[in-house]
Amino acid sequence: MLTTSRLTIRDYQPTDGPDLFEMLSDEKVVRYEPYGVFSRSEAWAEAVRRAGDPCFRAVCLKASGKLIGNVFLAEQDFGTWELGYVFSTAFQGQGLATEGCRAVLGDLFGCGRAHRVTAMCNPLNEASWRLLERLGLRREAHHVRNVWFDRDGEGEPIWQDTYVYAVLRDEWHVDGDE
Repeated sequence: MLTTSRLTIRDYQPTDGPDLFEMLSDEKVVRYEPYGVFSRSEAWAEAVRRAGDPCFRAVCLKASGKLIGNVFLAEQDFGTWELGYVFSTAFQGQGLATEGCRAVLGDLFGCGRAHRVTAMCNPLNEASWRLLERLGLRREAHHVRNVWFDRDGEGEPIWQDTYVYAVLRDEWHVDGDE
């Protein structure tokens, strides 16, 4: 478990279903994700699945314990880790995602477990790529029409672009909570 001035970052629990539903049933939250909105039963099942998945960390308000987001961190090849994050609409724009991601990355780099961290986002998701830049990741690529998650009315893929960001362990600076 990690703590910051405002957050507790912990493993998911099977009982996180209600807060996960609140977050993942919001179309604004999942707009740029490779999945659609979750039903109540899907969110409960996802909470159980994430409770057994060490890549997902629940981000909760320290004062109340309410789950407000998650940070995804998955090991790849060559000492590289992939970062992802999703936060409830009501808790966006308050520096909480920056605080949570900074804590997770600081822990990862501080333990010497990573050489490099990468992250990807849709260029239309300005809040996401600005977060990555606040964290000190650099934009390394703009992949054009490289992924799709939905199809149009004729069954054709709806292609999207991707920004790729990264930071190396020796470039990482901990500036404290925001």
